[in-house]
Formats: sequence, C-alpha cells, structure tokens
Amino acid sequence: MAVAVVAAPSPFLGNSSFHSRKTTFRRYIQNSDVRFSIKSIFWGPRKAVEPAKLELSLGDFSLPELGSEGDQTNSDKQKNLSVSVVSSISEVSPDEWDACSLDSSGPEKFNPFLTHGFLSSLEESGSAVKETGWVPQHIIARDGCNKVLGVIPLYLKSHSYGEYVFDHSWADAYHTYGSRYYPKLQCCVPFTPVTGPRILVRNTNYRDQVFDILVSALVALTIKLQVSSLHITFPSANEWGKLKEKGFLQRIGMQYHWKNRDYRSFDEFLMDMKQSKRKNIRQERKKISAQNLTMKRLRGYEIKAKHWDMFYKFYRNTTDNKWGTAYLTRDFFHNMASKMGDQVLLVTAEDGDELVAGALNLIGGDTLYGRLWGCLPRAYYPILHFEACYYQAIEAAIEFNLDKVEAGAQGEHKIQRGYMPVTTYSCHYILDEGFREVISDFLIRERAQLELVMKYYTNSVHLRITLLEVLKRNIVG
Repeated sequence: MAVAVVAAPSPFLGNSSFHSRKTTFRRYIQNSDVRFSIKSIFWGPRKAVEPAKLELSLGDFSLPELGSEGDQTNSDKQKNLSVSVVSSISEVSPDEWDACSLDSSGPEKFNPFLTHGFLSSLEESGSAVKETGWVPQHIIARDGCNKVLGVIPLYLKSHSYGEYVFDHSWADAYHTYGSRYYPKLQCCVPFTPVTGPRILVRNTNYRDQVFDILVSALVALTIKLQVSSLHITFPSANEWGKLKEKGFLQRIGMQYHWKNRDYRSFDEFLMDMKQSKRKNIRQERKKISAQNLTMKRLRGYEIKAKHWDMFYKFYRNTTDNKWGTAYLTRDFFHNMASKMGDQVLLVTAEDGDELVAGALNLIGGDTLYGRLWGCLPRAYYPILHFEACYYQAIEAAIEFNLDKVEAGAQGEHKIQRGYMPVTTYSCHYILDEGFREVISDFLIRERAQLELVMKYYTNSVHLRITLLEVLKRNIVG
C-alpha cells in the first residue's frame, strides 16, 4: 500500500508546540514493534524518484603536507582532491573501483559484493536503477592526476525495500507529523545484508584524510539534496566507530554465522555440537539420499546458462511464495556470473536428471557468503533447504579453508545447525533535530534488548565450545 506524502514543514522547526509534539512522537516510536521482522505500511510511493538537480562536484580539497621536509614524493597535483557524484558505476573504471575496494578490506578479507563486477551487474540488469527506486549517486574522490583515491556506493531511494535494516516505523512517524521521509540516501550493497567497508579508500599516505573528506561529502550531499536522512547499512565495525564521532546515530542488528575452528571435515565439526544436535543433523542429511537427491557444488565455468535460467525460476518461486519482491532480474544472474567467475558457487539439487533446487553463494577472502535459495514450484523435499543452504556451505568452507559462513539475515533455526549470533551494524544521519533525538532514544532501548537476546544465545553454547577447545589443545600437546 502506498500513501501520498504530505509535503509540509517539519513540526520540529519553528513550532511553539515543539515539546508536546516531540513527546507524542517519542511515544509513537516507543510503542512501535522493535522486533526484527517489522512489517509496516510504507508512507510514500514505491516508484522511481528523480535525483535533485545539483552540481556534480561536491568540492575541491587540499591534502595536508606529509613526510619529512623536502620530501617531493607527491606532486602538487596529487595533493589536490576533488569529490563528485556519478549517476552510474560505469563512469568509474573497474580497475580503479576494485583497487579502492580491495585496499579497504585487504586481500585476506576480500568482499565480492563491493566489486565493480557485482555492483555494475545490478545496474546493467535493471535491478538497482531509477525505475526500481534505486537512483545511483556514487561518490568518487580523485586527485589532481585524475587517479581515484576513494569511492562510496550510494543510492537515492524512494522506499525501504531491499535493505534488511528496518526503518519502516520511522517513515510512518514522519508521515504522521506531515513530514517527508522519502527520498532518503542509502549507502549499501543493494539487496545484500553483508558486512563490509562502505567508504572505500586507496591505501595511500592520505588514507585517513580521504576517509574524513568522503564522510563530509556524504553529509554535505544529504543537506544539499534536502532529504530526510542518510543511512549506512552493514559497515565494518571500525567504520561504525568512526562514524559515531562524525555525528551518526549507531544501530546494531544480529545475524547467524558459522565459524570454522580449523575443522578438517564435516564430521569433525559435528563433534563440537551437543549430542542431540549432532544426531538431528545426521538424520536430516540422511533424508536427502533417501529422497534420491544428488547434491552438487558448481563453481565458475561449471555453471552454465541453463543453470542460471533454472535458478531464476527457483528464485521467483521463493519470492512469490513468501509474498516477497523479486528485486533481481534474470539478466542479473547471467551478468554477475560472467563477471565474477570462480567467486561464484552454486549448490544444486538434482532429482534424477532434473534440476530441482539451488542455493547461490559468493566466495570472499575468508568467508563463504550464502545469498539466495529456491526450488521448483510446487515441489516439496523435506530438509532440502537446510542441506543446500547450511550444510553444503559448511562443507565448502572447510574444503576452501575459509574462516566462516555468512548465511544471510534472520533465522533462529540456524543455531540448531551450528550457526551462532553475531553483531551487525548500521549508522544513521538524521537531519531533523527533533526526530534525531527521539530516534536516538529508540536505538538505545532497541540495542539493550538485542544484546540481551544475543547474550542468551551465546551463553547457551559457549561453555561446551570452550571445554572442547581445551580438550583439543591437550590432545595435540
């Protein structure tokens, strides 16, 4: 349901009833559901928004002098920095974008979702474009020699779909008081709740200075566009801490990840589980062979066009059955696969000669990222979802010697299958002072509740893991 937004002045600016309105708004937010499966009306049209008319340049900056006196390693041109907005990632060369991404994470923590190949596939396929409410507004920083020193994936949005950090109640509250929440700026990887750096900076002597300039440019663009807010979702923990110092509100969330404790096999991983969980997992895996299903893990060139055509059918079946939205087009899967190569891992299930289900994963520097799952319409194979998405991912991570598996958002059932809760992060810059203050209070209370839940889950298995690790060390010693 979409309701037209009333374009009215903020009730918190120049209003004699400021305190009474703020108190009422505070009650509204406090009474809202702070669980992590919030469903709500979106106040605003779910359609494309036109980017405001603005100068592409966000300013020119001079980087400070560094090094010893007389050091001429950097020319005057290299010490000049210009920051601008581009309307498509295609305006930046893949090599320069990827150099910023790789330097930000380091090769050991390479994040495939931040690559030019992945992000350009979203735009070229029509998945994250103006027509779907995702207007690219990427920020680029270049030195005087036109070398790219930093980039930020950024979008102007007319809705809150495809983000996995829920601000729906905030939008409803804005509407209640005649204020406009959409459009807003969103710094993220579209449709992908994966943690990683968001402000991507080359590894130079000026790295910290470029980072600060890019953050200032983000805020300046938010003010220039006169949008309600700027949201940076799933940044790294380090960025999250830095952005608090820049005036951003902090929010945490929770996902379930599997940790590889130097396992040599799936059976060795099972020995770290409680006996009841170990038995349950083994029984579940036996049901796959009992249904005459064959599981395969295909990588890179092994994945053919026919696999992607079928996987798109699986994907649409999942979104249609769950009243979801098919954010990704068929072309996205083909484009992404052609650009990402061996970073793509597709788990498939075959019933005889027929492909009946699949799970899409991407391989990072130290992480296997589980993304999407689906099966044939009207097909039912008990436990197949758990096998394709969780157990096959664990086996692959052990085989590739990866540190962990990130299996996407939500899902308490993952705990029974070896996945544990971890903290995720987001940062929010709210322009309106009144809304900002109340949302800040809301986030403090939400965080306390979430930390309590995480503590309960973690404590329930921590003692067993600790004892097993002690035993392993004693045996090895």
